[in-house]
Amino acid sequence: METKYEAVKQEIKERLAAGNIRPGEKLPSIRTASALWNCSINTAIRAYQELEKEHLIYSVPKSGYYAVLRSQESARRMEEHIDFSAACPDPEVMPYKDFQHCLNRAIELYREQLFTYCDPQGFSSLRRELEKHLAHSQVFAHPSRICVVSGAQQALHLLASMPFPNGKSAVLVEQPTFHGMLRSLRLLGVTALGIARTAAGIDLDELERHFRNNPIKFFYTVPRYHNPLGTSYAAEEKKQIARLAERYGVFVVEDDYLADMETKAKADPIYSYDSAGQVIYVKSFSKIMLPGLRLAAVVLPPSLLETFRLFKASADSSTSVLSQAALELYLNCGMYDRHAAMVRERYQARMEALDAACRRHLDKGLGFRYVAAHGGIFTTIVLPEGIAAPDMIAALQQRHVRVFSTEQNYLPSFASDNGLRLSIIQTDAAEIDRGMALMAEVAGALAQKREMDRRRVIDWR
Repeated sequence: METKYEAVKQEIKERLAAGNIRPGEKLPSIRTASALWNCSINTAIRAYQELEKEHLIYSVPKSGYYAVLRSQESARRMEEHIDFSAACPDPEVMPYKDFQHCLNRAIELYREQLFTYCDPQGFSSLRRELEKHLAHSQVFAHPSRICVVSGAQQALHLLASMPFPNGKSAVLVEQPTFHGMLRSLRLLGVTALGIARTAAGIDLDELERHFRNNPIKFFYTVPRYHNPLGTSYAAEEKKQIARLAERYGVFVVEDDYLADMETKAKADPIYSYDSAGQVIYVKSFSKIMLPGLRLAAVVLPPSLLETFRLFKASADSSTSVLSQAALELYLNCGMYDRHAAMVRERYQARMEALDAACRRHLDKGLGFRYVAAHGGIFTTIVLPEGIAAPDMIAALQQRHVRVFSTEQNYLPSFASDNGLRLSIIQTDAAEIDRGMALMAEVAGALAQKREMDRRRVIDWR
């Protein structure tokens, strides 16, 4: 049931949205608001304070509250803006209120444990809860082998920097791959080797040659909803990767950052096929809920556990205990599963909209190449021959469409695919369709300009 202060808050929000309260205009005083909405002064104060937290109004001491200023031009640009570059969850799907409840409850239950150092491996009750949560993805691990980290990026950085029991030092990465991993390898000075990955997967014979002939300490892979390709490995490929890792003593770092976006019940991770303790499983929570919490889980084989604990403790004494305790309650009460189901459904619909928009606008003989991604949040579009990614990005930016080049996802020694990574995480169906229409339009204009420039050169000669 809606409380009085929420009703007052909603009424003011509607007036702001409708333009009945203009940007910069002073709002009714607290006393006037109390009379206007037939509520107590405390209720009016609370409604104004909540609106201020949402940055819709601001207070001036001894003067009152004012609507936040926004120029007509900036508002128009925000309405026109289409963001295919974002990697943070859509603000509209973030579970602010639910997680706030879990934070408050965590303080009540664990107040004596929350604001001190804890085990670098993670809050013990959260690791027990993670044991149950991970089992749903066919990742079975005792809490003693689960480590909570400050985001998946921290886990990848620590794994890249620490020694491995196989005594090898190079890291094999798919090409393309997650740019955050490439950045860590570069900063750490780690030798990185690449193996091509396409929509069809990877060449398993080539993978075996790398494992047999090169000093690979681990193979970094994103088997599910690859970043940036958006594709997933088939079950047989995952089994073969696990077998090759066992045969050659190479570890596999499995980045399962979108495990909760999976729509196929039998799409098990590589970890589920590992019988030799060669697979390190990394699970992120950033794309489902609140990335600013910086929480992820790593399942480690016994041979790596103590070294990882040591490196984790030297990087930060412990991951935020308050965030960990709140996540434990969020998982335990079923809120996480319900939220994940809602996000999965929403993002799935957007990926379907992207596939339809690509077929509608890009299949017009322009020369685009793309693979329909059937889930997740990313896909890659390879540009027509003769159109450079920087030119396309700049032209789209002028039309208020943001995209990223896939060049950042390649090692310097690998030729990039002249592609664009598209994310649907902060778009809707209408924006997706309009964005693809603009992409086709811009590509046509760039191709026409290229042809005109070619003719000028011929005429000049």
